[in-house]
Amino acid sequence: MDAVFKALADASRRELLDRLRAENGQTLGELCERLAKTGIGMSRQAVSKHLAILEEANLVATVKRGREKLHYLNPVPIHEIAERWIGKFERGRLQALVDMKKALEQSDE
Repeated sequence: MDAVFKALADASRRELLDRLRAENGQTLGELCERLAKTGIGMSRQAVSKHLAILEEANLVATVKRGREKLHYLNPVPIHEIAERWIGKFERGRLQALVDMKKALEQSDE
């Protein structure tokens, strides 16, 4: 999980994940091109380095198609973080809302 937090700590890597969320299965060249269109100037080597860190954290999976390497977002580690760190807190709030709704409905009767 440390690798996931390290990977997500960088804004450039989060931007790459956003690009993959918008359109999964992109090559390095496509990612670089789309980043350039959004005004984010990042060299091909920098994008490649960030993708390697994302792969190491299991946030990006790759598939080779001929000479191309396609990059795909893997949302599982982010989901695991959400379950561990956020899910516990949300359950309590949702239960409080359910209890409040029941109490208000009973007071109306």
